[in-house]
Amino acid sequence: MAEDVVWDDVGFVISSRYRVDVLERLDESPATPTQIAADSGRPVAHVSRALQELRERSLVELLVPEDRKKGRVYGITNEATGIWQVIESKQMA
Repeated sequence: MAEDVVWDDVGFVISSRYRVDVLERLDESPATPTQIAADSGRPVAHVSRALQELRERSLVELLVPEDRKKGRVYGITNEATGIWQVIESKQMA
């Protein structure tokens, strides 16, 4: 697991508490930005920005059609699952 992890991505995630919170929540199950914000206690605007940044790195994916504006459900990618396991095991979060 750890040998396959892109350490640049680990550094990218842990450099933002919002990205850490988003990945931590999505590791449990897919969720909407509103659900993530409610569960993490973070403002939805910050959660949305973190989701966009994580999507650009292919660490989270949109699970509904792109043109859907409400109820956009996001999930964690396989790559991000490995990254999250490293962060959790090293208690970098």
